[in-house]
Amino acid sequence: MMLFLLQAAKTVKTAAQGEADKLINDIAGPASADKVSDMTHQFTDWAINVGGRVLAAIIIFIIGKFVIKLVNKIVARMLDNRKVDVSVKSFLKSLINVVLLILLIIAVISKLGIETTSFAALLASIGVAVGLAFSGNLQNFAGGLLILLFKPFKVGDWVEAQGVSGTVKEIQIFNTVLLAIDNKMIFVPNGVLSSGVIINYSNQETRRIEWIVGIDYGEDFDKVEGVIREMLATENRILDTPEPFIALKALDSSSVNITIRVWVNSVDYWDVYFDMNKAIYTTFNKKGINFPFPQLTIHQDK
Repeated sequence: MMLFLLQAAKTVKTAAQGEADKLINDIAGPASADKVSDMTHQFTDWAINVGGRVLAAIIIFIIGKFVIKLVNKIVARMLDNRKVDVSVKSFLKSLINVVLLILLIIAVISKLGIETTSFAALLASIGVAVGLAFSGNLQNFAGGLLILLFKPFKVGDWVEAQGVSGTVKEIQIFNTVLLAIDNKMIFVPNGVLSSGVIINYSNQETRRIEWIVGIDYGEDFDKVEGVIREMLATENRILDTPEPFIALKALDSSSVNITIRVWVNSVDYWDVYFDMNKAIYTTFNKKGINFPFPQLTIHQDK
């Protein structure tokens, strides 16, 4: 392909030079024709040289993009076969893609005739400015390495950090991607994430659920406790160990507050929480256990 293009360029060059020489002889005469002809030859050579470099750079870029895509697929397949952790896998894929793109850009610049040594010197001369401009990204890159090293969370965990919460979808070289409960994608910089407080709700296999239920003054606490234990016994998702805990928490201004604490598997947390809310409300009404509401008693002097 390249040989064909170069041969075509030479043919065009010869034809263009012949026509240009003829035109110069007709207009300027033999005296100045040689000088103008030399200039024309030089310009034609320069244009063909530059055009060839640009064409070669474009071909290198197209082939390079294809090769990068192929390498990314091969790396992803290798990581899958070796059963690498999903968090590490996403980080490595992002890192390799960035490195390959940088190498491709350097190759294209070199083919255009720009000396790579001069290019490196230029980068070194503005290194301070670039370092300041990308200091945040460098911090995020280091934060990503710390996250992969100490593993405060992994892909698939539900975490809360920096005022946001969601399921970890991907750990990239600069950001961690969270999927919020309402399907919003949240990109959290790794720098602040690695140095801030992180709450991981999925790290442990079990979690504790707590309810605080208010009942009227005058209700029989032993009766209420018995009803609650019956409800807990019918819920198979509640673990027997540690055993459920029920206690009178506080004598509030208009209610007697009862604390209920149980342990469940982390994946069952919200289902059990909401189902028991409904069960407590329905069962208490059937058993004649009254829920309190704020009351104010006014005494009037006669």
